Amino acid sequence: MATLREQIATNVLTVTRFRDLMKRMQANRPADDLELVKKAYDYSLHVHTGQSRASGEPYLVHPLEVALVLAEMKMDPIAVAAGLLHDSVEDTSVTIVDIRKEFGEQVAHIVEGVTKISKIDFATKEEQQAENLRKMMLAMVDDIRVVMIKLADRLHNMRTLEHLAPDRQQKIAKETLEIYGPIAHRLGMGKIRGELEDLGFKYLDPIAYEQVKQAVESHRKVGEAFLSRVEGVVRDKLKEAGITAKVESRTKRFYSIHKKLVRQRINVDQVYDLYAMRIITRSVQDCYAVLGIIHNVWRPVPGRIKDFIAMPRPNFYQSLHTSVITEDGTPFEVQIRTEEMHKMAEEGIAAHWKYKDGAVSAQDEQRLAWLRQVVEWQRDVSDPNEFLSTLKIDLYPEEVYIFTPKGKVVVLPRDSTPIDFAYSVHTEVGHTCVGAKVNGRMVPLRHKLHSGDIVEIMTQPGHKPSRDWLAIVKSSRSRNKIKHWLNIHQRERAIEIGRKLIEKEARKYRIPLKELKEEEFLRIASDYGLGRPDDLMAGIGYGKYSARQVLAKLSPAAGQALPEQEEAKETESAVTSVVRRVFGGDHNAITVKGSGDLLVYRARCCNPIRGEGIVGYVTRGKGVAVHAVSCPNVVNLMYEPERRIDVSWAKDESTPNAYPVKLTVFCDDRYGMLKLITGVIGDAKSNIRNIEARTANSQAVVDIILDISDLKHLETIINGLRKIPGVRDVQRLQKI
Repeated sequence: MATLREQIATNVLTVTRFRDLMKRMQANRPADDLELVKKAYDYSLHVHTGQSRASGEPYLVHPLEVALVLAEMKMDPIAVAAGLLHDSVEDTSVTIVDIRKEFGEQVAHIVEGVTKISKIDFATKEEQQAENLRKMMLAMVDDIRVVMIKLADRLHNMRTLEHLAPDRQQKIAKETLEIYGPIAHRLGMGKIRGELEDLGFKYLDPIAYEQVKQAVESHRKVGEAFLSRVEGVVRDKLKEAGITAKVESRTKRFYSIHKKLVRQRINVDQVYDLYAMRIITRSVQDCYAVLGIIHNVWRPVPGRIKDFIAMPRPNFYQSLHTSVITEDGTPFEVQIRTEEMHKMAEEGIAAHWKYKDGAVSAQDEQRLAWLRQVVEWQRDVSDPNEFLSTLKIDLYPEEVYIFTPKGKVVVLPRDSTPIDFAYSVHTEVGHTCVGAKVNGRMVPLRHKLHSGDIVEIMTQPGHKPSRDWLAIVKSSRSRNKIKHWLNIHQRERAIEIGRKLIEKEARKYRIPLKELKEEEFLRIASDYGLGRPDDLMAGIGYGKYSARQVLAKLSPAAGQALPEQEEAKETESAVTSVVRRVFGGDHNAITVKGSGDLLVYRARCCNPIRGEGIVGYVTRGKGVAVHAVSCPNVVNLMYEPERRIDVSWAKDESTPNAYPVKLTVFCDDRYGMLKLITGVIGDAKSNIRNIEARTANSQAVVDIILDISDLKHLETIINGLRKIPGVRDVQRLQKI
């Protein structure tokens, strides 16, 4: 009886939501034929029968909620139908062929675009995630409805994330903040982006979320009264000027507040745009008139006036922004825009989405130009992890606007350098760049560019890119161009070195290399999992393989001579032990896949600790440098795939039992704070090696070097420190 009751409740729930969906579609798109949507609902109901979500709800609720989000975006019946079917191929026995047969090519193409790759056996979950994102990005280029469904799907998943285990919550929330929030931003979809970011923040960093929430709540009553008062003043002034406009207020979103607090090392009281007023006018002319009125009433904050109407953001966001201070010293932000601009700011690319016979309108084509450019830059990136890293850079929401000497605007990522600018002009300009003038003044190539800078690049024929540039460039275009050039030329050099080393070993054992056939080299290359003899020579040149061992496999004469080299081996062992002492070898803690005789040491730039994801990089003369996967240098180093080597933490967790880790605590300067900080560390059974504190303007910065056993131990300490009242942020400094 209970089962029957549940079934009836399920039917009522899904039928009610479907009716809501049809009402929404009819209201937003009255001229459309909705038969396809009804057919997709019936099909989805059939294939998902008996399935339920982690929340216990029938699975059909999820595709219905996704379809409702799409209907709110005013998407067409094809997109909504695909939304209802988006999980059918992934989670049921239905195939793309079945979808194509029932619903046609367009629906099938979209469903295929959003379906994750699950049939390929990937080495790691990270690689699978990266390839799924690559597949989605490529599908987006052909049909933007793919990403609309992915965003709607992610939004509903985030709204119901409390039903999953904490580790799954963290993983999904992190991906939302790093990928899906920025994609929504790039498409100008401010409303969805804001909700995705706040939900992601809530699950990824619950302690910081609660701190921000409490700080905002403590200011709410005062803030609402303040905004009500200034709204009244603005309405009166607009009426006097004869300007018709809508005035509304809002408090800055939690995630935006958190980013500002961390970036600027301030507290909530110092956030200029905690309170914001939005004035929506009828014309662009009225926007500028309103700006003048606001500045006549209140004093503007220098450097806080931004004209995104004259110079729209790359996602076509347009608005005037200004921050002003009232007579009592309270700062607030004012955003001024037209109704059309407001619609674009909230809905982005969905605001005027038009589909006619599957073709994108010219206006929407222009909006997608950035996406096509991103995909083009990524086509040559073969490593899934590198693709993911560079994609995050491309989606990074902060930009600077730079001018060429002729007045053309170039948009670059924040903190870009003249090298980034040079590569944005042309690849050869980047390769041959030797200097730059910013605003008429010579600057070093590592100089950080700011919005409004006029940049002139100086080139020199025959000049070549430097590997050091990878550490200072910010755009993925420049990084990929530099890597491509280095990869070609460094590989040529490595092959040359490899051949010389083999020749040197062959002379030592009096082995005539000319007698060895190409097939023999090919056989040995195959033994190492390589395709060509040149790959083997490059590996020897990079130091990944031993020339002596390769020669021993090639020639029996060399194999017989090897045992006679015991003295040389002992000498080599002595050298290795010295190098290990100097560079901090970790033979017991880390193992190299397929190689037992390589020197291994933790890279000093990131100091990885047990439990972190790690990657090995073969260095010349030092052995294998082991970096944390999250290390910023990893993206720069991995342009030479031959040097990459698989490493893992040894199963024996008894040695070493402590890693030095440096933490920086940003907190209030008050009595007893240091005692509370050291108390948390002591309770976690960690030894403090060094501690230093600096204070200024009632704020304190505490640097601590302590012993950590593994990643879990570190996370326990960081979470404990962040729970201390008055602690605003705790950061791990990779370099000690």
